[in-house]
Amino acid sequence: MTVFTDDEPSTTPAATPSAHATATPSAKATASPALRGTASAPPAGQPAVRDSARPTGRSVAEHLPRSKPVRLLIPKISVDAPFTDLAINGSGQLNAPPADDTNLVGWFAKGPTPGELGTSVIAGHVDTATSPAVFARLDELKKGDVFEVRRADARKVSFVVDSVETFAKDDFPNDRVYADTPRAEVRLITCAGDYDRSAKDYTDNLVVFAHLK
Repeated sequence: MTVFTDDEPSTTPAATPSAHATATPSAKATASPALRGTASAPPAGQPAVRDSARPTGRSVAEHLPRSKPVRLLIPKISVDAPFTDLAINGSGQLNAPPADDTNLVGWFAKGPTPGELGTSVIAGHVDTATSPAVFARLDELKKGDVFEVRRADARKVSFVVDSVETFAKDDFPNDRVYADTPRAEVRLITCAGDYDRSAKDYTDNLVVFAHLK
């Protein structure tokens, strides 16, 4: 899945030069310039929804049944935000979270839920044209940091950061970021790099790789 692009970056002093405007990865080779604010679907062959209750030989602690996420908490960077569902549009790209709400994250609702077996994708804006947004400090996370997802089934699920990496949108590793995984994992994604005013988009994406604690 490649990701949505961004509008003008924030011009407020609170938005640092390294905090880049929206959220989610994007490979420009596949994302149409006319479809800003969206992202492409997961790679072919990756099931949209997995039955995590099927026999796998894994302990219950390693993955959970399907349940929608309702809130993301990342204490280190002061994130406490509700979720909204993100869907694939008619052009095969993932819609971005609404840009008018700076404290909102989105998740790919046809993919695994956080804690379910597989890779759950969570996207958030880094800023808007007027102010920093929910993932403005996402680049401060480090390996070993812990964050939490609260789910509709009342479970509080913790994830441990494995790595934080930046990728050029022109060379985004879709298979690595979105491929199926043998355990419950999460990707937190936002924009990064320089803002290209001619393209009205940021040059890079920041991706946090994490697994179920």
